[in-house]
Amino acid sequence: MAMADTGIGQVSSVQIGAVAPLGPDGVPSGFVKRPVTGLVEARALGLVGDAQADLRVHGGPDKAVYGYALSNYGAWAADLPEHGWRLRAGAFGENLTIDGVAESDLCVGDVHQIGSTLLQVCQPRQPCFKLALRFEDPRLPPAMVMNGRAGWYYRVLTPGALAAGDAVRLFERPNPGFAFTRLVAIVSGHRPSMDELARMATMEGLAGWLQTRARRALDQSIPA
Repeated sequence: MAMADTGIGQVSSVQIGAVAPLGPDGVPSGFVKRPVTGLVEARALGLVGDAQADLRVHGGPDKAVYGYALSNYGAWAADLPEHGWRLRAGAFGENLTIDGVAESDLCVGDVHQIGSTLLQVCQPRQPCFKLALRFEDPRLPPAMVMNGRAGWYYRVLTPGALAAGDAVRLFERPNPGFAFTRLVAIVSGHRPSMDELARMATMEGLAGWLQTRARRALDQSIPA
């Protein structure tokens, strides 16, 4: 279902980061990003110049580029005004801060055309202790789980280049009946139905580990 002319948002800013010490114990992390101007190349494993420290749980094709809604920042500021000074684009470690698109606007597997790239929404972010270190506040990871403002990871389907100011266009929506917010809830611990598991087991665009988990749950005939 091609929708390449369907503009839904705009890249507000692009961020990349190198591995550097994070927090009082100097945990290696690529969490801290800096804004970049001009074209940035997007490849299968992410944006050129961006890095991850722990490749067991970060990076890889299904976590190549992290997108986050610009609108979420206002909601965070309302919830945690003491962190207002930190709440600027890139604060959550995202590569793309996107205006006009939020979790509630997405379906699992959506393909976005940004610049000369095609990027596919394949899973939400699962917050870890490094989010707490970045904000110096242990409330942040559980708050993200509760409020669902998780952001989304893109898989790079077509490598190319993108930049701040680029339009975000909905190129394809293979799973119009499976809202991304529902996937966020499932990943955060809400039980999927058997029908949802059956769909997830073969769902186009869904991260591979989630497909595997769904198939395993179906084989065991219990919710994942």
